[in-house]
Amino acid sequence: MDASPRWALPLLFAGQAQKEIFHNEALMLVDALLHGAVESIDVAEPPADPADGQCWIIAAGASGAWSGQAGLIACWTEGGWRYVAPRAGLAVHVADRGHAFFHDGIEWRAGAIRDDGLYQNDEKIVGARQPAIANIGRGAVIDAEARSTIAAILTALRTHGLIAS
Repeated sequence: MDASPRWALPLLFAGQAQKEIFHNEALMLVDALLHGAVESIDVAEPPADPADGQCWIIAAGASGAWSGQAGLIACWTEGGWRYVAPRAGLAVHVADRGHAFFHDGIEWRAGAIRDDGLYQNDEKIVGARQPAIANIGRGAVIDAEARSTIAAILTALRTHGLIAS
């Protein structure tokens, strides 16, 4: 075996010449994976002047040096582009989207927790906290059951932090 089973990091072996090359290659890949952040998931063409350590998730229709690498993480280093094939469970923060994406083993999917709310299957199910709703007052017609039900709903919403108290 000449590479690690999960991330294909090059392994050293006895009698190997130029071990530092293999070791440094492994460190570059580890550096890219440990940081857990990429610039974008929507770019299909390599940037003209990337900084060392900047990474992208390559978008579909990739061209140039990224041709044929869609879905992979591309990291720029002094030695050029390094590519990492994602595995199920890998999560990275995508800077231009402002939230995490994770790989499900087949494709990249947006994370559930985002700045503007909580999502399930890319559908917002909980948004930002809304202002307080006034408690029920006395009306012309008193309906104790309706008031009791509405009060219970308000209590539940407040308990879950969905509306202010």
